[in-house]
Amino acid sequence: MIMGSSTSDLVHRLAREAEAVCRQYLSNGRRVGRYWIVGDVHNAPDRSMFVRLFGPESGKGAAGRWTDGATGEHGDLLDVIRESLGLIDFRDVADEARRFLNLPRPEPDPQHRGHAAPAPTGSPEAARRLIAASHPIHGTLVESYLRHRCIDDLHDAGALRYHPRCYHRPDDGPTQIWPAMIASVTDLGGLITGAHRTWLDPSGLGKAPLETPRKAMGSLLGNAVRFGPHDDVMAVGEGIETMLSLRMVLPGMSMMAALSATHLSAILFPDTLHRLYIARDIDPAGDGAMASLTARAAAAGIEAIPLSPRLGDFNENLVAFGLNDLRALVRPQITPQDVERFLPAAPR
Repeated sequence: MIMGSSTSDLVHRLAREAEAVCRQYLSNGRRVGRYWIVGDVHNAPDRSMFVRLFGPESGKGAAGRWTDGATGEHGDLLDVIRESLGLIDFRDVADEARRFLNLPRPEPDPQHRGHAAPAPTGSPEAARRLIAASHPIHGTLVESYLRHRCIDDLHDAGALRYHPRCYHRPDDGPTQIWPAMIASVTDLGGLITGAHRTWLDPSGLGKAPLETPRKAMGSLLGNAVRFGPHDDVMAVGEGIETMLSLRMVLPGMSMMAALSATHLSAILFPDTLHRLYIARDIDPAGDGAMASLTARAAAAGIEAIPLSPRLGDFNENLVAFGLNDLRALVRPQITPQDVERFLPAAPR
């Protein structure tokens, strides 16, 4: 760890409040004697990590130092704040520590970069750290947000996570904290290569009122947010809500969200794939992505079939006209064998 004087001061101040820090950021643990016991630095409920609550300010056995017996990882309470919240930049970690300690933010000091995160902003490692600090979506604001978008069937949605306090750094202005839907971006082998953040309004009725309420990080090209395993027939499109809406109609079909038109055109094909449905967005970028992806699929011997919404995308259709209308819209656009295989009859 690289330590500047201000960083060292934060570490010492946090160590004096070690138990309060643990109760705030490692809430799934509990005090046992002179230690706080928890599953890991991401706040998992278990007993392999212990934090010293009392001890000298520095050196062996210092208060605030922690060790994970399962992995051998160790660190201080700034690391706990960073990892438990999935923060990326040290500036955000220090700001959170100062907020917890009720300290004012310092004037910028270019001489002290301090306690840098182990991976640069936007890297796959930073994305994996954010995802590890997030929670399953059941019973969270993510479910409320998706229900507001008329999406209530979330089977095979393990790629989606919830972060209650996700940092948003605008191009100008101060960093803000909002709840967020976190989506795992994975490669064909299932390795997490990136993450997509959708910041949410705390009401659960939409996205946060930000100029840019969605941002992706990590390695995205060729990869996707995946719903269901690889199969011989799959669907792909740009947005997460678009593909979840289509999955309301085709619940047995595995789907991929590429997150943008550019990334849609470059999606990599699983070896199992023989027919690919392309859920297009009705705009020039969507048209270009569909044309490019169709050509790539044909060159790989994969049948590509476009799926077109009435409005801008399939989620707009679902919200505006309902599930039965979307089912009627999609049915004639897929092959008869896939109607029988994937499209259940509408309830009477």
